[in-house]
Amino acid sequence: MNSYLKKLTFSAMLMAIGLALPFLIGQVPQIGSMLLPMHIPVMLCGLICGWRYGGAVGFILPLLRSACFGMPIMYPNAIAMAFELATYGLVIGLLYSRSRWQCVIALYRCLISAMLAGRIVWGLAEVVLLGLNGSAFTVKAFMAGALLNAIPGIILQLVLIPGIMVALNRTGLVRFHRCKDKAVTS
Repeated sequence: MNSYLKKLTFSAMLMAIGLALPFLIGQVPQIGSMLLPMHIPVMLCGLICGWRYGGAVGFILPLLRSACFGMPIMYPNAIAMAFELATYGLVIGLLYSRSRWQCVIALYRCLISAMLAGRIVWGLAEVVLLGLNGSAFTVKAFMAGALLNAIPGIILQLVLIPGIMVALNRTGLVRFHRCKDKAVTS
C-alpha cells in the first residue's frame, strides 16, 4: 500500500475514533469531558501520519462532531477546539518527525510540548472568540479550562499515547528509531 493511501486510511480511522470516543467516555458524566477524548486520536494521527494529517484531523474533528452531534457547541467551544486540536496534531507530528531519535523519550518531549502549545492556542482562540461578542476570557477561566479541569485527561494522555505507540512499535506498524538507551523503548 502506498504511503499516501496508508496515511489517509489511518487518518480516517482516527477521525472515526475521535467522533465515537466521546460517546463511550461520556457515559461517566463526572469525568467524561475531563478525559479529553478527542485529543488522543488527534495526537496519535500526528505521530503516526505526520503533522499535515494530524493538523487536518485536529481542525476538522471538533467542527464535524459539533455539526453531526451538537457537541461540543459550535460557538465558541468547537471553533476554539478546532484551533487547539489542530495545534496538537501539527506540533506533535512536526516535532516527532524532526526528532533525532523517535523513541519514548522523544515521544514524551513532543507530547508535552504539543500539550502546552495546544492549550496556549486554545486560550488565545477563546480570548478572540469571546471578545467578538463582548465577553471576557479571564486568566481564572484559562487556568480552570486548560489545567485544573484537564488534569485527568492530561494524565490519561501521558499514559495512553506512549503505551499505544510502544504497542504499535512491537507489532511493527510504527517503528521507533532507537535512543541511545535501548532499554527505554523496549
